[in-house]
Amino acid sequence: MSTILWHGIIFGPIHSRRLGTSLGVNLLPTTGKVCNFDCIYCECGWNSDGRTSETIPTFEAVTNEMESRLSELHNQGITIDTITFSGNGEPTLHPDFPDIIDFTLRMRGKYFPKAKVSVLSNATTVQNERIRNALMKVDNPILKLDGGDDSLISALNRPQKSYSREKTIEGLRIFNGNFVLQTMFLRGESEGKVLDCSDPELVRKWTATVLDLKPREVMMYTIDRDTPQKGLSKVAVSEMEAIAAVLRKAGIAVQVRG
Repeated sequence: MSTILWHGIIFGPIHSRRLGTSLGVNLLPTTGKVCNFDCIYCECGWNSDGRTSETIPTFEAVTNEMESRLSELHNQGITIDTITFSGNGEPTLHPDFPDIIDFTLRMRGKYFPKAKVSVLSNATTVQNERIRNALMKVDNPILKLDGGDDSLISALNRPQKSYSREKTIEGLRIFNGNFVLQTMFLRGESEGKVLDCSDPELVRKWTATVLDLKPREVMMYTIDRDTPQKGLSKVAVSEMEAIAAVLRKAGIAVQVRG
């Protein structure tokens, strides 16, 4: 299995198929993965494969490296479209996440005022007020909701602690639509369970949730790299476009990526 781990706190700029020229920020260990999901499609591999004795980088390490790299890019005349928090797991698990976001916004204003700040999160922490407030400050809080019910989410995302789809939706509702919803569509099998994110009943439930939350944008995508769970397959762009048509008709912007 081929996996991707970011071996640094700051990486890139790289070209993102969704965000353009992106300077990445990894708030997690550089030699392993830390996440409260263990998604069967995660490009970083299984959590168990990423065990590491390395600690999460300190606030000082993150901010020093960020300012150094932003200053370097600014002096070289290299532009970026976004500063993106993603990396080796769930970025909002960093204990200083809200303070790091505040620092990032100041550095963005100093070096690249036209750039966006984006956070790719699995949305498990949106009920935490400090984290939610930090996410509300960034330009692109890109928050995951992968399935139409808890059973599918359990199979796809394999939460490492208790998880409630409904409680996550309650947290997302507080954003009043000012967020980007990200959803994976795939087919396959995991632990003897057949999975099909395009199942009409699951799509109906997911669509109803999206119409209720009214995010400013929806990102629908399918697998693009090697996955830790073998035997997974893409959902075709044409199928996702048919699902997206219902949302677009309701006035919701949808980005489909195959």
